[in-house]
Amino acid sequence: MAVAALALNQQLLCFSNSKTRAKSKPWFPKRATLLNSQKKAHDFRVSCSSSPTFPSPEANTQTAQSCVNLGLSLFSKGRVKDALVQFETALSLDPNPVETQAALYNKACCHAYRGEAKKAADCLRTALRDYNLKFGTILNDPDLASLRASPEFKDLQEEARVGGEDIGYSFRRDLKLISEVQAPFRGVRRFFYVAFSAAAGISLFFTVPRLFLAVKGGDAAPDFWETAGNAATNIGGIIVLVALFFWDNKKEEEQLAQISRNETLSRLPLRLSTNRVVELVQLRDTVRPVILAGKKESVSLAIQKAERFRTELLRRGVLLVPVIWGEGRTPQVEKKGFGVSPKAPAALPSIGEDFEKRAQSVTAKSKLKAEIRFRAEVVSPEEWERWIRDQQKSEGVTPGEDVYIILRLDGRVRRSGKGMPDWSQLVQELPPMEALLSKLER
Repeated sequence: MAVAALALNQQLLCFSNSKTRAKSKPWFPKRATLLNSQKKAHDFRVSCSSSPTFPSPEANTQTAQSCVNLGLSLFSKGRVKDALVQFETALSLDPNPVETQAALYNKACCHAYRGEAKKAADCLRTALRDYNLKFGTILNDPDLASLRASPEFKDLQEEARVGGEDIGYSFRRDLKLISEVQAPFRGVRRFFYVAFSAAAGISLFFTVPRLFLAVKGGDAAPDFWETAGNAATNIGGIIVLVALFFWDNKKEEEQLAQISRNETLSRLPLRLSTNRVVELVQLRDTVRPVILAGKKESVSLAIQKAERFRTELLRRGVLLVPVIWGEGRTPQVEKKGFGVSPKAPAALPSIGEDFEKRAQSVTAKSKLKAEIRFRAEVVSPEEWERWIRDQQKSEGVTPGEDVYIILRLDGRVRRSGKGMPDWSQLVQELPPMEALLSKLER
């Protein structure tokens, strides 16, 4: 869960440093909690414990603020049912708008953890519509991974899009920043393309009248061939520079598309052998997913052959991800959007758009390793199919063919090919997880 609860007195946000919370959120900023007020209450209880006087009645008074804080603490300890009760209690204590947003969001996280997608979506819908929750927060919270894999989330996302919400498509700005890092001199090249084209255009502007004079002839007429050569040089230069400019733009679009595919891939959900739903980004540095996409017969046969090399493949961190064509087709339904209520509070900080700043947690990684086995099940097969078909188009492969895609430990595509992989060759190609090459790949 990742949302802030606002302090009643100062109305300021401050992020929690809870160790238990860090364990369950390896790639997400820590939840904001009401530390100031909580600390004051804690200090008060300590002083009273050493005094013979009875505590003030106010010390035991429940507020929405205290219930949200207690709920967060219970959730971090795995007591999801008790945490849910606290968030429901907070909603019944006349909370202010920001406290209501916090309680609704964290209640949704509890429902998602319990597999109650419809209840979770209803809580988020209210928070989005009436309390100015940012959709980017929902997109990147690992505690909502199971919800994002459900049809209810697709409905919620479409409603938000129709209602004018930012549902994650505005990260093109961030993609451009990544593209500029990967190609740092593209902007400089474009500047020179434009500058030289402008210079050639100005020169051509003055050369054309001289060319007309040269054609007419006369004592004061310039040399025809020299003037024509200058005009041809300027025209040729403009054509070449404009062509280079558009070629650079095309390369940038291709690069942005690849970065976008990589980001989309990182968000695709999987169900591990323990029935836990995680996103692919949570498995980075832990496994090398091998995606097997094709007809059921082809994929099943490939998995059977992989069983012969199971031990060696596990040493290399291979996780099989079968995707069967046609399993994820669902009917399209027209959705209605929703607007923003005038009683919405000031927006909490959006923490869902920076997809390279997800914190790494060694403790959470070790817990995932215990859950990962040889094979995982895809959640939302239609999203997996869509990504694989886009990848096929980018590689010049006919969409729908049997393909395999091998990912690196850092989540990028290592290589891909038609048909199914040669497992013996793959064992020779991939280094064991404890090898130096594997450490460099992270």
